[in-house]
Amino acid sequence: MFKRIEQSGSETGQKLTFDDREIVFRAGDSLAAALLAAGIGAFRQSPADGSVRGPYCMMGVCFECLVEIDGRQNQQACLTPAQDGMVVRRQSGARQLP
Repeated sequence: MFKRIEQSGSETGQKLTFDDREIVFRAGDSLAAALLAAGIGAFRQSPADGSVRGPYCMMGVCFECLVEIDGRQNQQACLTPAQDGMVVRRQSGARQLP
């Protein structure tokens, strides 16, 4: 559904992992942009009805892009810069409390 406007190969060789899938991203990408460019649109499941959710506003207002990053739940993918070695997981339902 989403694709980059510029198709030039400016990937940096930096990689992150999303649900055990390796994702190569460009320098300066937010985590949400990197995942969308890789064809991933469903970032979490709603705790209310289990429906899949993904980025909507891309500026931190809607909270539809919540994911687990390096073991920390409820992180906004649209506001988080993609970083080499990051381990990201889809968030299912409500956050788990310790």
